[in-house]
Amino acid sequence: MNQTRIEAYGMTIGQLPKGKLNKISDVIGVTVGHYTVNDKEHQTGVTVVMPCTDNPYLKKITAAMHVINGFGKTTGLMQIEELGVLESPIYLTNTLNVGKVFDAAVTHMVKTCERENIKLSTYNPVICECNDAYLNAITERVVDEAMVLKAIDAATLDFEEGAIGAGRGMSCHHLKGGIGSASRLVSLLDHTYTVGVMVLSNHGTLNDFTFSGRHVGPLLKAHIEGEAEPEKGSIIVVVATDLPLSERQLKRLLKRVPIGLAKTGSYIGHGSGEVAIGFTTANRIPSDGFIQIKTLPDDLLDVPFHAVAEAVEESVLNSLITAESVVGVEGHQRKSLQDFIHFII
Repeated sequence: MNQTRIEAYGMTIGQLPKGKLNKISDVIGVTVGHYTVNDKEHQTGVTVVMPCTDNPYLKKITAAMHVINGFGKTTGLMQIEELGVLESPIYLTNTLNVGKVFDAAVTHMVKTCERENIKLSTYNPVICECNDAYLNAITERVVDEAMVLKAIDAATLDFEEGAIGAGRGMSCHHLKGGIGSASRLVSLLDHTYTVGVMVLSNHGTLNDFTFSGRHVGPLLKAHIEGEAEPEKGSIIVVVATDLPLSERQLKRLLKRVPIGLAKTGSYIGHGSGEVAIGFTTANRIPSDGFIQIKTLPDDLLDVPFHAVAEAVEESVLNSLITAESVVGVEGHQRKSLQDFIHFII
């Protein structure tokens, strides 16, 4: 699998410095794992973002969510909005596999808590989805519990991007989309913090595609067969940071996600489900006792806002450039941006 990322083509996205891997896993404690299904009828899978190295159910993570356009079926958002905490890994899969991944997520946490002698009586798994039915026989719901548990076991720092895991069957600007990531470093109050982003890209029209400030969609249309299609995809954006923020401040960060999407040509259509979930590893919430958290002054949030916008834009471009071309169900095909990059750089 070609993992040549967008910066290797001489493209500099934004101004802020990048983390060591330029991935969401530059935030200490965060890892990502995949399981991919790749056969004639099925192009799909599951991806899991592990937000910490210990049990998030026992020591919850300050979190927020922002629904940009609500044409989606993600679970767990209501409780994040109400309580401002994350107690689950973040799972990504296809639309009709949400229920099966939910079951697997519960199984994983039940077993984890049993090993740690923790009584579990309720749980809020976060399962995010995009629709991969163009390339995948989605009604057969092939992602099962064993696959989800293998994705958890496979979680690592330097994870693959593109047409892998939940991203295997996704389309972005009518090219091959999928998993993409980026990070930015933010220096505030004599400390350097990290803002990391990972996307599951399945949105946008080819005609609107914008690359590093250039409207290249019409140029690519001359080289890609197929009729124009409406904007009816989705994108899931996960934002992780070690900045000391409250859930209110995280929500403000998430409201800057659409800036990065717009820079790639997304206008967020009626049928496109855009969901952003963010968390900070700096403020963990104990299961009992007083809660004490540290937060940045609001007037220092400008640079983190900038970081989110830059990292979202680069994450989308990385999801496109690392994704290989895929032929799926009924012979449907999505071409990789790799095949056309020489036209636009």
